[in-house]
Amino acid sequence: MNRRFKVAAVGGTFDEFHKGHRSILKKAFEVGEKVIIGLCTDDFVKKLRKPHIVDPYEIRLKSLKLFLQRNHLLERAEIIPLNDPYGPTINDEKIEVLVVSEETAPTAYRINEIRRRKGLKPLEIIVVNMVLAEDEKTISTTRIRRGEIDHEGRLLSEGRT
Repeated sequence: MNRRFKVAAVGGTFDEFHKGHRSILKKAFEVGEKVIIGLCTDDFVKKLRKPHIVDPYEIRLKSLKLFLQRNHLLERAEIIPLNDPYGPTINDEKIEVLVVSEETAPTAYRINEIRRRKGLKPLEIIVVNMVLAEDEKTISTTRIRRGEIDHEGRLLSEGRT
């Protein structure tokens, strides 16, 4: 596919690296020649008050790099620590597009408001649909950690809905 943008950005916690994470990253690399991936730091994760434990940054970074290597994308990626919801997207004029999930789309619109106030060109926003598990509910780290589904969205317990 023809990449439309020189620099794309995507961000996340990427804990319990799953099918939904792969989906959003693949879209970012589909549309961007280079992809800046903001990976939430441990301090930022604490502020997010997730309803479950989150693996340390280094473990999440290792899983992310493994995915990128296996898909021959590592050379096109720049992984940066993300200490807030915005990262470089509110200041970096080279970033042209932001790839987000339906869940994080409101943050993307806030980023563009901030960019406009600073006199920067708004980012193109691509919203990726949430990936559904076998039960037609969203695949999420929370559901994986609860033991409801695996990383591919397959149900693990009979009778759970």
